[in-house]
Amino acid sequence: MPFKHSLSSITFCLLSPKPFTRLSPGTLAIAMAGTPEKLSTAAEDDDVKFGFQRSEMYQSKLGGTVTSYDRHLFLCYKSHETWPSRVEASDSDLLPKSLAAALKARKDDIKIKTLLTICEVRDGMEVSDGDILVFPEMIKYRDLKESDVDAFVDDVVVNGNPWSSGLKESLNGSYVFICAHNNRDRRCGICGPILIEEFSKAIEFKGLKDKVRVTACSHIGGHKYAGNVIIFSLGKDGEIVGHWYGYVTPDDVPALLDEHIGEGKVIERLWRGQMGQHEKVTDKVEEQRVPEVTNEEKKPLENGSRETSATGFSCCQGDAGVSCCRDANAEKKESKKGQGTVSNWFGKWEQREILTAVGMVGAVAVVAMAYGFYKKSR
Repeated sequence: MPFKHSLSSITFCLLSPKPFTRLSPGTLAIAMAGTPEKLSTAAEDDDVKFGFQRSEMYQSKLGGTVTSYDRHLFLCYKSHETWPSRVEASDSDLLPKSLAAALKARKDDIKIKTLLTICEVRDGMEVSDGDILVFPEMIKYRDLKESDVDAFVDDVVVNGNPWSSGLKESLNGSYVFICAHNNRDRRCGICGPILIEEFSKAIEFKGLKDKVRVTACSHIGGHKYAGNVIIFSLGKDGEIVGHWYGYVTPDDVPALLDEHIGEGKVIERLWRGQMGQHEKVTDKVEEQRVPEVTNEEKKPLENGSRETSATGFSCCQGDAGVSCCRDANAEKKESKKGQGTVSNWFGKWEQREILTAVGMVGAVAVVAMAYGFYKKSR
C-alpha cells in the first residue's frame, strides 16, 4: 500500500523515559538525519526555546493586543512551509505581492479597515491557489490571477460589490486559522503545525469535518503569543465574529472546539481581541491574571532579529502596509506604567515607615523627660 501521510501528520513516540514529544515538520526534518537520541534532544530543545515550554509563555497580558479592523481577507496560496519571511513582498510570490500592493495603493479609498493574510491550501479546506476568503461576509471568490487584482480590489474591497469577473460562493461553518509561518518566526513554526494537527484530530474525532475547517496562515502579529489562533464562527447573537487567541497549546483545543465554536463562549484567559472591536478593552479582560512562571531563561528572538522600523512600530505582517501593525512602544509604556505604580507604592511605604520611626523617637524622648523631672522632684 502506498504511503499517503504527509510529513506534517507524522508523530514519533520514542522509547525513552522522557515525556512524549510531538515534533514540528521543521524539527523532524533536521533531526531525522541523526540518531533517536539526537531526535529526542532536538525536539526537547526546540520546545524549551520556541515551543509551548518556552519561558515567555503566559508572561504578557493578552487582552487588547489586536488592532481594530472590520474585514479580513485570506489569500489561499501554496504551503506554509514554502512561504518566505515576508511573503506579501516577495518577488518570487507575485500574486500575494500584487494583492498587497493594490490594497496599499487604494488604502485611502477603502472605507472598511481591511487586513490581508495568506492561508495554506490544505485538504479539507476546499480551496485552491488564488482563492480569496472574505470575513465576516463569509464569501469565497475563486481563482484570483495577477491580472485580476486591481479589478478585484476595486469591486470588492473599495466599492463593496461582488467581483464582476469572479465566481462568488458562500462559506459555511467555522474557520480556524493558525499561524505556522516558520520562516517569519520560529515560535510560530514550532507551535503552529502541532496545533493544526491537534485540531484536525479533534475535528475528525468529534465528527465536525463538515462544520469546522482548519489551516495554517501567515504571520498575524504577536510572535511571542504563539500559538496564535484566529477563529471565525457564529457568536451568540448569530453574527460571524473573528476572535484572536494567544498562548494556545494542544490542551486548549477541546475548549476552543466545544466552548468557543460549540457554545459561542469566549475563552478569556487566552483571548487577545476580535474583529470589529473598537472600544477600549473591557474591565473583565483587563483584570485577567497571568499564571506565574518561574523559568527565567532568555527569551528567543524572532528568527534571530527584531523587526522594528525607525518610527518605533513593529510590523505585524509585511512591508505592504495593509496589515496589522501595532505600536511596539505600547508594551514599553505599559511596563513603565507598572513600574511607576510599584515605585509609588514603595515611596508611600517608606514615608509611612519614616513617620512611624519619628513617632517612636518622640515617644521615647517624652518618657525620658518625664523620668528626669521625676528624679529631680525627689
